[in-house]
Amino acid sequence: MKAAALIGCFAVLLCLSGSCGPVKKLGRVRSGDATASLRALDADLQASVPALRLPPRDTLRVTGPDGRQLMIMRAVRDENGEMVATDELVPAVVVASFKHVPERHGKVDLRFLVSVPRTMLDSRWQLRLVPCLHMMGESGNLDPIIITGERYHKAQLRGYQLYRRFLSGIVTDGMQFVRMQDLEHFLERNAPQLYALKRDSSLVSEDLQVSLFGVTGAEAVEHYTNTIARAFNRHKISRKDKMFHRLVRSPFLEGELRLDTLIRGTEDQVLYEYVQTVNVAPKQRKAQITLDGGVYEIGAKLCDFRGPDTLTFYISSLSTLCDKRERYVTRVVERRVEASSVCWVEFASGSSLLDPQRGNNPAEMGRIRKNLLDLLENEKFEMDSIVVEASASPEGSVALNARLSRERSGAVGGYFERCLRRMRDSLRRESGIRLGLGDAGPADAGTDAAPIRFVTRSAGENWPLLDLLVTRSEELSEADKADYRSARESFGDPDRCEESLRLKPCYPFLREKLYPHLRTVRFSFHLHRKGMVKDTVHTTEPDTVYRKGVQALMAREWEKAVSILRPYADFNTVLAYCAMDYDASALSLLEKLEPTPATNYLKALLCARKGDDARAVECYLKACSGDRSFVHRGRLDPEISKLIKTYQLENETNPD
Repeated sequence: MKAAALIGCFAVLLCLSGSCGPVKKLGRVRSGDATASLRALDADLQASVPALRLPPRDTLRVTGPDGRQLMIMRAVRDENGEMVATDELVPAVVVASFKHVPERHGKVDLRFLVSVPRTMLDSRWQLRLVPCLHMMGESGNLDPIIITGERYHKAQLRGYQLYRRFLSGIVTDGMQFVRMQDLEHFLERNAPQLYALKRDSSLVSEDLQVSLFGVTGAEAVEHYTNTIARAFNRHKISRKDKMFHRLVRSPFLEGELRLDTLIRGTEDQVLYEYVQTVNVAPKQRKAQITLDGGVYEIGAKLCDFRGPDTLTFYISSLSTLCDKRERYVTRVVERRVEASSVCWVEFASGSSLLDPQRGNNPAEMGRIRKNLLDLLENEKFEMDSIVVEASASPEGSVALNARLSRERSGAVGGYFERCLRRMRDSLRRESGIRLGLGDAGPADAGTDAAPIRFVTRSAGENWPLLDLLVTRSEELSEADKADYRSARESFGDPDRCEESLRLKPCYPFLREKLYPHLRTVRFSFHLHRKGMVKDTVHTTEPDTVYRKGVQALMAREWEKAVSILRPYADFNTVLAYCAMDYDASALSLLEKLEPTPATNYLKALLCARKGDDARAVECYLKACSGDRSFVHRGRLDPEISKLIKTYQLENETNPD
């Protein structure tokens, strides 16, 4: 693992390290009586580090689990146990982590404290602390922490000063070695025609110099050059590296500057908060940190030491919320099922021409192509038809937008119909190759399937979604929202409503920020179960395909889990969507599921990602009210943890 250096001169700390002599200190380090150590960040450190002032926290009005209105704000309990608002600044410390760390997108942030006793600090020393990461049987060094004493640092600066003085004696302009006055006198006496060119700024060719003087310019310059001084200068240049190592006995370490937090809160130790982001493997459950280091004087290592602690971080992910219950094929199994997905396909204003490279279209359309491929390869379901429904934003007339959305759905449907045809042909060829049938594979191998029908529809102007976006927007003022509601209530005709909105101050924001979200394309995949003839079938056998999806979810193989669980449209499907950041599809599916503490928790997480703090807090409080385990779980997920800190939700989730 590539290490970078943290170079810090903590001279003030070292001046306060006590009257103990360096020899005695070194003996303590060698014997292990004084050594740096690792500490997990927890609340126990609050009494040992200085308090910081927090900015005034935000205030939210939310609906509690029992239906009553709650005002989430800075508050304390009085002597009677009642919550009262306060303007006092709440003390906090720069420590906030747990031994369980959340995984997001295959990465975790390891946060811990490096504790250095002041008895290890000396003005003449430099401490080099190297945390070592151990994961999956492999080890690697993290970025080192360098603590430099005042005298040590001054000696470093003195070495660089001497080296700069040596460099200043090196001549960089070779013409300084030429005796110019002697050369000019010679030319003036022996070649007046050439000397006359001294004040002529025009270019003199080499041939002209030879014809006037009899020798080349280079030969003349060489004759009047102080070759001894030039040779001595070249010798100094050749000794640059050697002189650097001689004069700079302890150079500054090169590399990136680590910007973590130094906490100086106790009389007997220095605390340093360390944060490292690392990639984790799908099945990795824990990571461990150890600490090695050394004590250095100028130009020499005095001793090595090893920290006595090993920190273990257990990796927590959304997969721990997985519903592990065995799923059986429903007693009455429907032959036909439906799955849906929403994407945002960008079009030029007023145009239905599909440009796959426009804006974010490559990512969105790539996601739909992957959905189609996953459904084609699904072991249990086969597609019958795909309904493509496009919606439009309100600018322009209703009739125009209805036609435009219909044309856009047709353009998107036609594009993916061609993609689907190519995918099927590719799968057929691959099937024929696997069976050794060559180009005859499709028909002879039994892989031929009925054609998949594309149905395109127009949803027209998407006013309901615009109403929702305006209501939840934090950037619009209450006056802007009132103007919008007034226009919506005053005009039943959408065209007149849009004309009225154009005169409002909020219209530029609506058109630039909210209208693009209204131009959505919704895909509904109509599927049937392979091998089923009847519309329903009675069975109680375990669903082995679903079991594979749950196993992929538990192993954090997110893409595989999404591809298997998508047709089931249950809680685990939502979980896989959340892990892959398919937030729109996850939230849409959650609204259809029965409310439970787990679904409320995921709603809180998704709303927090969208920036809808009010709804996120409401859902989180409902989740904690139904299942107290989510009080602890909320501290593990960064989206919820941020809400807890911002609005101090411990006051609401902890019982009286």
